[in-house]
Amino acid sequence: MSVLDTLTKQASRMATDVQLSLRRARLEGERRLLQRQHRTALEELGERVYELVRAGKLPESEVAPEIAAVESKLMEIEAKVAEIEALRTESEDREAQPADAAAAAFPMVDQPPGRSAGPGWEAAERFFRR
Repeated sequence: MSVLDTLTKQASRMATDVQLSLRRARLEGERRLLQRQHRTALEELGERVYELVRAGKLPESEVAPEIAAVESKLMEIEAKVAEIEALRTESEDREAQPADAAAAAFPMVDQPPGRSAGPGWEAAERFFRR
């Protein structure tokens, strides 16, 4: 068997492997898409059942635990939204007074020219004037 025949067989085997890998990847992608579509359909079904139970068109007895879980999560979401709003308000209050915060953090910036910020600054000024 010549070197050329060996290389041809290896190239053919590699091409087959690549084709199989591509096919497997495509099928995996299609499977994931179908799973997402299935989850979306289940979500829509759940929302519709929830609406019908709340409207009184379906008896609640069969799905009572699931309805309670949904309402519990809705209450938790509302609580988190309230926490976020409280943090936003707090953040906005802080942003409304940035000059005061900056003045408190950096008092030496607003000092008159003849007055030094302290002994450390005086030593630094003497050092760098040389």
